[in-house]
Amino acid sequence: MLNEFKAFIARGNVVDLAVGIIIGAAFTAIVNSLVNDVIMPPIGLLLGGIDFSNFFVTLKGAEGTVYNTLKAAQDAGAVTLNYGMFINAVVKFLIVAFAVFILVKQVNKLQQAVNKQKLAQAASAPELSTQERLLMEIRDLLKK
Repeated sequence: MLNEFKAFIARGNVVDLAVGIIIGAAFTAIVNSLVNDVIMPPIGLLLGGIDFSNFFVTLKGAEGTVYNTLKAAQDAGAVTLNYGMFINAVVKFLIVAFAVFILVKQVNKLQQAVNKQKLAQAASAPELSTQERLLMEIRDLLKK
């Protein structure tokens, strides 16, 4: 079982997956900062200085209490519906989805160029004569 596990770990797909997860975690931190620190503040400013992370509805809290921030409501033990955090999450998702789209588009373009080059090389390869093909068949039979 240990040898089987070593073979599993040594396969390229597992290593590629691990690298993808590590890069994805780092990319997530960058996207979080981009959304929270770069994109949402100007949008909030355009909407009158509103911070989307503080958009919430108090479902259950102290009677008659108005909470100015989500943190204040949570610290008071109020139950809140945090739709502003959901808006932030949707923006983050759209940014990640767009980045992945661009990445896949570029990889596909690169793959097409490589395939086109391989086809050009195959087309430029000289056609084998009948004699050469027969000699190759004889060589292959002798190998067997």
